[in-house]
Amino acid sequence: MDLDIVQKLQDLQSQAVAHMTAAKTKNEMVALVAQYTGKNSLLFEAGALLKTALPEQKRVLGQAINTFRTAINAAAENATVGTDDGTNIVRDPIRDDSTLPGERPPIGHLHPTTMVIRKINSFFRYMGYSVYEGPEIESNEFNFEKLNLPKDHPARELADTFYIRDPEVLLRTHTSSVETRAMSTESLPLRIVVPGKVYRNENSNTTNTSMFHQYEGLLVDKGVRMSDLKGTLNRFVRFLYGDDVKTRFRCKYYPQVEPGAGMDIQCSFCGGTGCSVCKYRGWIEVLGCGMVHPNVLNACGIDPTEYSGFAFGMGLDRLVMLTYGINDIRKLYNGELFYEDTV
Repeated sequence: MDLDIVQKLQDLQSQAVAHMTAAKTKNEMVALVAQYTGKNSLLFEAGALLKTALPEQKRVLGQAINTFRTAINAAAENATVGTDDGTNIVRDPIRDDSTLPGERPPIGHLHPTTMVIRKINSFFRYMGYSVYEGPEIESNEFNFEKLNLPKDHPARELADTFYIRDPEVLLRTHTSSVETRAMSTESLPLRIVVPGKVYRNENSNTTNTSMFHQYEGLLVDKGVRMSDLKGTLNRFVRFLYGDDVKTRFRCKYYPQVEPGAGMDIQCSFCGGTGCSVCKYRGWIEVLGCGMVHPNVLNACGIDPTEYSGFAFGMGLDRLVMLTYGINDIRKLYNGELFYEDTV
C-alpha cells in the first residue's frame, strides 16, 4: 500500500483547519465537515485503505487518521458560527452537547378527513345521534332493494357500480345501506349518522374519485316533518362554517326519499361569483336529503302510517375541501406531502 496518503492527510489538515476557523455560518460549517470527513473525502479513503493495510502500515496510517480527525473536531468545536442571517450562535455541528435539551422529532397528524369526521360526529352526538358503521362489501338487498331502487334504475348499472358477484354482492355505492340495516334491526325511535367509504365507477378529476367518503344521517320517529330536516341541516352547516354561511334547498329526485332536496352552500373559494371548484355556478351542492319514502319504511318493517323520518347524505370529501381550502379531491388520497397541480 502506498503511504503517500499519510502525507496528503498531513498537508490537507492545515488547510481544513484554516477553512473551518474562517467559517461564518452554520451551513458553511456543515458543508466543510462533509467536505473533509464525508464519503467523498480523503479521510474516508484513508479509512478504507486501513482495512487492507499490513500491520506495520496500519500503525502509521491509523495515527495519521486520528490526528486529522482530532484536528477537524477541535476546529469545529472551537469555531464561532452563526445562522445564515448572522444571528444566534450555534453549537458544534459535529459533536452533540449532551447537556442541551433533546430535539423533538417531527410527527404526523390525523388526516383531514378523519378530523372532519370527528368534528361532525361531535355535533350529531350532541343532537342525540349515534354513530353507526357497516360492511363495505354489501348485498343487493340492503344497498338497493330496501332503498326503493328498482332493478332498472340507472344507479344499478354496471357502469356505475363495482360488482363482486353480479348481481347480488357489490362494493357499497353509498352508506345508506347501513341505514336500511339499522331500520331493519333496531328499535324505534332511531337517530343515527354513518360515516364511511363508498365506491363508484367514476373518472378521477378535481371533484370525483372512484373511492370517496360519505356521511349520512337518518332520523325515524313519530311526527317528523320536512321543517325538522331543514332546521337540523342549517344548524349543522353553521356549526361547520360559521353563522355567515349561505345555504339554499332545491327540489331534487332521490328514489329513497319523497319529497327530496339538494342543499347547497355558497362557494367559499369565489364568494359566489363562479370558479372552477364550483363549476362557475357560485354554489356547491354538499348533500342530498328528504323525507324517508314510505316504500323504504315498509321494506324495513316500519309502518309509514305511524312513523316518518328524514335522511340526508353528503360527499364528505367536499366538506373537507371547503374546510381546509383544498381545491382538488385527489390531494386527499395521493399519499404525498407535496402535490404538483397538473393541467
